[in-house]
Amino acid sequence: MTKADVVTALRHELQSQYDRLAAAAREAHSYATDPDSKAESKYDTRSLEASYLAEGQAAKAEELRKALENFRPETFRAFEENEPADLGALVEVVYPDRAKAAFFLAAQGGGMMIDFKGLTVMVVTPGAPVFVNLAGKVAGDDIAEPPMKIARIS
Repeated sequence: MTKADVVTALRHELQSQYDRLAAAAREAHSYATDPDSKAESKYDTRSLEASYLAEGQAAKAEELRKALENFRPETFRAFEENEPADLGALVEVVYPDRAKAAFFLAAQGGGMMIDFKGLTVMVVTPGAPVFVNLAGKVAGDDIAEPPMKIARIS
């Protein structure tokens, strides 16, 4: 498993999420501005609600677009052996029950998860507790919460 392959897979997932959200925002905007959606009474708020929905979806789509700009394999440097985890690190961990997972420490895209060749990879951002617990640690370190051991940092 290379970090470049993981970043490419994460980028594909981000692109998919962006495409779906942008399409939904366009659809909600179209409904909100359609002349046939004009309110039939003072209590009819369908088009107003659709405009709020479109606005929220457009804002989230913009966040995803910005994240896409940064999720390129060439954007993230390789970490040397025994170098502490920081932004851009792919941290592979082993849990006490021997299950494996990986965390990608990124500035954007937090919470996104993919299954990459049987390994769950989750993007975590600086505001996430697991990011705080992993940052500054090196391969071989134990993490108390959640309990896990860092197997590799790349």
